[in-house]
Amino acid sequence: MSLQTALNTAQSIFSNTGRQMQVVSKNISNANNPDYNRREAVLSTTTQGAYISRDARASNDVLSRSNYDSVSSLSGQNTLYSGLERLAASLGGNEYDTSPSAYISNLRNALQAYAALPSDNTLAQTVISDAVDVANSLNATSDAVQALRTDLDKQIELEVADLRSLLDSFKEVNDAIKGGTASGSNVNDELDTRDQLLSQISEIIGVQSVTRANNDMVLYTSDGTVLFEGSPRQISFTSKNGYDASVVGNPIYIDGVAVSTGAGGNTTAQGSLQANLQLRDNIAPTYQSQLDELASGLIGMFSEGANTGLFSWSLPTPSSPATITPGTVYPGLASTISVDPAYNTAVGGDASRLRDGYYVVSNTTGATGYTALLESYVDGMEASKTWDSSTQLNTTLNILDFSSASIGWLEDLRSTASDAVETKKATQQRTSEALSNAVGVSLDEELSLLLDLEQAYKASSKLVSTVDQMLQALLAAAG
Repeated sequence: MSLQTALNTAQSIFSNTGRQMQVVSKNISNANNPDYNRREAVLSTTTQGAYISRDARASNDVLSRSNYDSVSSLSGQNTLYSGLERLAASLGGNEYDTSPSAYISNLRNALQAYAALPSDNTLAQTVISDAVDVANSLNATSDAVQALRTDLDKQIELEVADLRSLLDSFKEVNDAIKGGTASGSNVNDELDTRDQLLSQISEIIGVQSVTRANNDMVLYTSDGTVLFEGSPRQISFTSKNGYDASVVGNPIYIDGVAVSTGAGGNTTAQGSLQANLQLRDNIAPTYQSQLDELASGLIGMFSEGANTGLFSWSLPTPSSPATITPGTVYPGLASTISVDPAYNTAVGGDASRLRDGYYVVSNTTGATGYTALLESYVDGMEASKTWDSSTQLNTTLNILDFSSASIGWLEDLRSTASDAVETKKATQQRTSEALSNAVGVSLDEELSLLLDLEQAYKASSKLVSTVDQMLQALLAAAG
């Protein structure tokens, strides 16, 4: 090896080592950045020597897809569980102290006590007070359900806007990646940014990606609808001003295709949009139908012949029926049920009319010991009835068991959703960890590599020093 060759070799080592150290330093500075993929300076050799040909970016398509899927699943599950928690809170929390079921049970107990001592006006007033509590609970719970639907609708509107914004940003980065790849530029930072955007999009809606020439990426929803191809596809949604039981929420359209809803407590929703649709359009309306059926059952149970009795209602015309048929869902009935003022002493009524009958008088003699009507009400609350199948509950139950079954239905969904959150959270953590191990930065590895590069730098310095000494010796010999 000539001295010139030795110097060229040392210069190449200095250049390559310096470039490698830059890459390692960047890796170390981003060791705690979850959106950064490790870089590696790729060393190539030719007849002219070794050189850094490019900075390679670590990637793992299989783990990346699994990670996006787990992010979508967890986001959807968390969204569903949050909505179910809010429904449970409207019933008084875990003990369901303010639920219609609790107040209906109190009403039955008060009726039994009044039937045992029908001459006691205090017991009569207790029954009316408990009936008011039942009506108020149905009103409040129904209002809470519709308030939840209204809030979900607004949340969907915000998330659709966020999705549009993310896709606009995705287009900018994707265009830069395509152009940079075609021209041979380093686009590693842009690839990191695109992956970060894709993760954020996955929280809103499940995505599948396909990479084409020049690193161009196409996005599809988990249902197979085109979400992005060169540019974002149209996403349309119109929110409602407010909700009641008769209002049906508008769908979300992506490229003209309606976004599907999630299903089940362990929801199939991919992303928060599908979970919010499931809550707004499936779970909340079903629970509303259960409340409306309870109201229908109570009104029919305490009616006096073809007339109203203890409970009345005020559905808007022309939808308001002349009479209420138990076993039929009347949308919004639970929000309007109330105690007839004729029985309510708080507004000038007479509580004893429940014992005697008011619209149809049963106690024709006016006897204070008359119990037949009160006993019929108690028996009615304990007798099995036929309920509308749209409530998704057992269609043959007494009203006490039906109200309990409604809570059981909600609690089963909530419990399943809670367990699924833990499972999907663990899956997402494992997937994220596996991806990080594959493409992330390990400080131990980078520091070890830095030591190796330092040794290479020292060796190159020693080579230069040796060549310098040899040149000095030659010059000295030449005189």
